Amino acid sequence: MAANMKAVKLRIKSVQSTMQITKAMELVASSKLRKAKERAETCRPYFRALHETLETIAIGNTEFSSVYAKPAASEKYCYVVIAGDRGLAGGYNANLFKCLEADAAGKDYMVLPVGKKAVEYFRRRGIELLTEEFAEVADISVGDCFVMANLLCKEFKNGRFGHIELCYTTFVSMLSQQPDVFGMLPLKDMEKAGQTSDAEKKFNLIVYEPSSTEVFDAIVPEYLAGLIYGGVCEGVASELAARRTAMEAATSNAEEMIDKLNLYYNRARQASITQEITEIVGGAEGL
Repeated sequence: MAANMKAVKLRIKSVQSTMQITKAMELVASSKLRKAKERAETCRPYFRALHETLETIAIGNTEFSSVYAKPAASEKYCYVVIAGDRGLAGGYNANLFKCLEADAAGKDYMVLPVGKKAVEYFRRRGIELLTEEFAEVADISVGDCFVMANLLCKEFKNGRFGHIELCYTTFVSMLSQQPDVFGMLPLKDMEKAGQTSDAEKKFNLIVYEPSSTEVFDAIVPEYLAGLIYGGVCEGVASELAARRTAMEAATSNAEEMIDKLNLYYNRARQASITQEITEIVGGAEGL
């Protein structure tokens, strides 16, 4: 009985140590989350403005022609996958990879991973990587996003792949994060936009110099960089929210486990004391 009580006591101390870690991680995630959430919400209007600008250029020009808006010359895909640097965030990384696998099923594709978990995941599966230079999502800056965008545009124009997709997790709320795949290139919607009626095109009186195609081609790298940076902001906020939720649940479970172990320990201790008293009384009666 004494050995069993000692094991329970050690177990309680172990769970208490774990609870301190999960509580600390919950507080750290909570403190970082507000700033990350504000950054994600601030970036969204910028991406919408970029997308609307590209649509305006395409719709308002009848002889518009750009390599970024033409049908794909290659059926190979390149996925920009924005995952986390660490685990202990519930199903954040696992759900993102499931979303990607579902979208990429049956396709010939390669990956530009952002985040340590993305690099490890695709390296284990032998998937072709465009580069491993951006392995830490926490250190990604706007300049890094422009480097990625220029690299993607260069390889796209060289025909290494014909489709560029962004796989990231959208921050919906503190309790909800939705993995998604967004098609960045080619701009298929722009082709459809160019088929609008002449009456609609008359509303666009903007003149582009030296030409709409050159302006469009100059904007596309910035458009890609903006989308990638937006995905990074959304992903970081989603990861922190998922980690906060997971650590809060882990802390709550640890507290419940400690209560149960304390109850078991007290019952065992009470039973031990009762047994000792019984033995003493029995011995005294025998004498």
